[in-house]
Amino acid sequence: MASSKILSRKMIKLLSPTPSSLRQHKLSFMDCINLPQYSPAAFLYPKPQNHTKTQISQILENSLSKVLSSYYPFAGRIKDNNTYVDCDNTGVEYLNVKIDCSMSEILNNPSIDVADIVFQKDLPWCSSLNRSPLVVQLSHFDCGGIALGVCLSHKIVDGYCVAKFISDWATTARHVDFKPSTNFNASTFFPLMEGAPNIMSINTSPQSQRYVSRTYNFSSSNLERLKKSITGVQNPTRVEVATSLIHKCGAIASMKNLGSFKPSLISQVINLRPLIPLDTIGNATCIYSTIAMTENEIELSNYVAQIQKVKQQVRNELKNLDTDQIVPYTLGKMKGIVDMMEKDIFDIYLSTSVFNFGLYSKTNFGWGKPIKVPHIKYPMKKNIILFDDPSEEGIDAQITLTEDEMSIFQEDKELLEFASPIVQSTK
Repeated sequence: MASSKILSRKMIKLLSPTPSSLRQHKLSFMDCINLPQYSPAAFLYPKPQNHTKTQISQILENSLSKVLSSYYPFAGRIKDNNTYVDCDNTGVEYLNVKIDCSMSEILNNPSIDVADIVFQKDLPWCSSLNRSPLVVQLSHFDCGGIALGVCLSHKIVDGYCVAKFISDWATTARHVDFKPSTNFNASTFFPLMEGAPNIMSINTSPQSQRYVSRTYNFSSSNLERLKKSITGVQNPTRVEVATSLIHKCGAIASMKNLGSFKPSLISQVINLRPLIPLDTIGNATCIYSTIAMTENEIELSNYVAQIQKVKQQVRNELKNLDTDQIVPYTLGKMKGIVDMMEKDIFDIYLSTSVFNFGLYSKTNFGWGKPIKVPHIKYPMKKNIILFDDPSEEGIDAQITLTEDEMSIFQEDKELLEFASPIVQSTK
C-alpha cells in the first residue's frame, strides 16, 4: 500500500464572510431524511505542464475561498439536532498531501481502493456531524500527477449539487469574474414533517453476508446495440437499458444462488429539478420503485417498459402537484417502499445515476480534464451506481452484490456481451 504524508492542513475561509442574516441555514425535509454521511468524489489529473505544485494549490485555495461565498453553508457546521447549519464562517478543511508512488501504480492495481489514497483515512461515508461539511484533499503523486478528493455531506446536498459545486469551483478557478447561481432555500419547498422513515438506514443495517463491488463499462456503441435489442419500447434511454440489464443479471445470479426466483424490487430516484429551480442547493429527489414478481418480468424489454411507465407516471403526478404537495407525495412514495422492504418479500436493489452530470468535461481547473474519475466503493447492499465514462458517451456502472452472487454475476454471458469489466489504466 502506498504511504502518504500530510504537507499542510488548513481551514479555507470565505472570501466574503456570510452576513448575520444568513447565519442559520434551515435544512429541508429532504435533507433531514438523509444520513449525515460524506459523499466522496475524486478527480485524477496527469501532470500539469504549466503549473508548479505551489501554483496548483494556490489556484485551488483561492478559487475555493471565492466559490464558498456562494456556497456558504459548506463552511459552517451541521448541528446535532440536524435541523440547521450554523453558517459561522469556520471554514472548510483543506489538506495538501504527498503520495509516495506514481498514479499509474494506483490505477493499474485493482486490489487498491483509490479512496484509501486520495481521502483522509476512513472519511468517505463516515458522519459529517460536528465537522466541516466539506473536506478537500489535494494529493501529489511522484509522477507529477494530482488527485483532487472532495467529500461533501449528504445531509445538505444530493449528487446533482455535488456535481454543480465542483463545476462552479472549476469555472471560478478559470474565470475571475464568474459568480455561481445558488439558492439555499430548499426548506421553503420542502418544510420539515414528522414521521419520515429513513430509507437509507434499512440498507446500511448490519450485514450477515460479505458484499463486494465490481465496475463495468458500457461503451457508447454497446449501449446502442443494447437499445436496438429492446422491442416494443419507444426510445429507451441509456440509463434505462443499462439498469435493466444489470438488474436482470443480478436477479439471475440471486436465483441461481438461492435455487429459486425471489421477487425483485429496485428503488430509483428522480431529480425534482426543474420542478423547483435548477440552482436550488440541497437534497431534492423523489424515490420510486419497479418490481419484478416473476422471471418473465426481468426480461429486458418487459423491464425497460415498466421502468419507463413508472417513471413517466411519477413525473406526470409530480408535474400536477402544487409545491406544498410535493413533500406529502414524496413521503408517501418513501413509506410505500420502506413497507415493502420491511416485509422481506423482495430482493432489494438501490439504484442511482450521476450519469450526464459532466464529471469530466466540467471539472477543468485550468490544467485540463481529469483522466479518471474513480468510483469509490459504496458500503451498501445490492447497490447500482451509474457514472459517466471518460468519453461521457458511455456508462460506467458500479455494482455491489453478495460475494456468492457476484461470482455468478461476473460470468453472465449476456452481461459480458454488452459490458466490459474495468481494468484501471492511465493510458
